[in-house]
Amino acid sequence: MRAPYKFLFLTGFLGTILSGFAAKDSMRVIDNDSFKSGETLQYKVHYGVINAGEAVINVAPTIHRVNNRVCYQASVNGRTTGSFDFFHRVRDSWTSYIDTTSIVPQRFTRNIEEGRYKKKETTEFDHYQNKVSVTDSRDNRKNVNYNVPDNVQDMVSGFYYLRTLKLQNYKVGDTFKVQGFLDDEVFNMVVMYKGKEIVETKAGKIRAHRLVPRMPANKLFSGENAISVYLSDDNNKIPVLIKAEMFVGSVKVDLYKYSGLQSRLSVVK
Repeated sequence: MRAPYKFLFLTGFLGTILSGFAAKDSMRVIDNDSFKSGETLQYKVHYGVINAGEAVINVAPTIHRVNNRVCYQASVNGRTTGSFDFFHRVRDSWTSYIDTTSIVPQRFTRNIEEGRYKKKETTEFDHYQNKVSVTDSRDNRKNVNYNVPDNVQDMVSGFYYLRTLKLQNYKVGDTFKVQGFLDDEVFNMVVMYKGKEIVETKAGKIRAHRLVPRMPANKLFSGENAISVYLSDDNNKIPVLIKAEMFVGSVKVDLYKYSGLQSRLSVVK
């Protein structure tokens, strides 16, 4: 083989090998007809029979651009009320900038105030390189990098991703996996589909799909099936009720008010 052709052959061969290690040049595409900008969901949090707190989950009315990608800004804000506010004050705010095309986070922020514990953290996602960069202003950490799997979620975007699934196609006992990143670690959340139920909420009786995430052994929740999440049986698939069995009692997060939904909620009349 003449030298110029050898060079071209080797260059092409090397390029083929290196392409296997190159960054992704595209992101997944997910159809979303479940939520839109301007959606607001309001909840009461009960500890046993006591009204312990309130939570608001909303998608900002305006679209944002993060990492040169078009994103929803979705926020979860929770606070204690009444006697719980006196004994253990909680003011938590979690915000995810969710890519409108791929339903993965581009940026995630946490501002946590729970009693004396405080945390203010920002996580930047690079889904082309499968990396995240974490900055914690209270721990003086800046741009600490971690490797993550494809299409990794944060805790907020993960819920919105669940809402895009075609739950009507699942059978009781079917499972699926969601990979996420939180507290400097990648976690694998296996979720089991438990079928349909009609649940009582402060917003009325609602037809819902029941999902049970498998919990690892811990000192907080009672067993691996301690949490049940109920998503409305309609195009919205909004979380209408969350139940958690803990070693120190039961907690219920109950929808009582909503606005800006994509379609009609499946309330039983």
